[in-house]
Amino acid sequence: MNNRKEAREFLVSRRAKITPERAGLPSGGNRRVPGLRRSEVAALADVSIEYYSKLERGALAGVSAGVLDSIARALQLDDAERAHLFNLARAAEGTSAIVRPRRRTAKRWTPRRSLQWTLDAITEGPAFVKNARMDLLAANRLARAFYADVYAAPERPANLARFTFLDQNAHRFYPDWELFADTSVAILRTEAGRNPYDKELHDLVGELSTRSEEFRRRWGAHNVRHHGTGTKTFHHRVVGDLTLAYEGLEMTAEPGLTLTIYTAEPGSPSEERLRLLASWAASLEAEVSPQPQPAD
Repeated sequence: MNNRKEAREFLVSRRAKITPERAGLPSGGNRRVPGLRRSEVAALADVSIEYYSKLERGALAGVSAGVLDSIARALQLDDAERAHLFNLARAAEGTSAIVRPRRRTAKRWTPRRSLQWTLDAITEGPAFVKNARMDLLAANRLARAFYADVYAAPERPANLARFTFLDQNAHRFYPDWELFADTSVAILRTEAGRNPYDKELHDLVGELSTRSEEFRRRWGAHNVRHHGTGTKTFHHRVVGDLTLAYEGLEMTAEPGLTLTIYTAEPGSPSEERLRLLASWAASLEAEVSPQPQPAD
């Protein structure tokens, strides 16, 4: 992905979101663009208009951390947006590979046996490993049942972003589809800033941009976010509505991969429905498993 273009469009989009009133400046009249002027951002960041204009053209190589912090404050960036700006600057310097080791893609990653044992030991909730492209790389039995529609798609590996935008079942599975769509794109946009040389990510974004207007519109907004904990609501085709809490855990042994675990509130209807889902998954597994032969 073009780092200068990414940086330019990100800074322009953030500047457009800040009104003069929000920045504590007089609104004035005859504004030709939404948000702040370049000169106003430069003044708030205490840099020259010439220097800020250079940065907004995408020339982030060589910019100091202090200047980036000042620009982040001037644009009122949240934690995810600030991290994204710093990632874009690192990529402009060519240091992304040092800051965050790239995963080799010569062959498909497969989970260690001990990792799969760990996932299988989690029986009360869906547990799965995914990368920053939202590929599902490993899962326990309950997660495979939970994401049955995702795994049913012909593409492999199963991918949550592709499911969200290209599979009509996603609109049923995610009752608040708009929120899930926004989140998916923000996760991919965050990874694009952190690792702009990921060919598989580039290919995925190209596919989704070509096939989905909803994705293309969101991608152009340049929104980013951190996504580690919270509560989500789903509608599973077998057990119905589920409200689940989730925790995302970065895997120290596998940089760039996240272990996510969903759980239901104890004693809630969602907990009972997770148990029903586990029973359904076990029955399906029993149907496809070879039956033991009687001894002679």
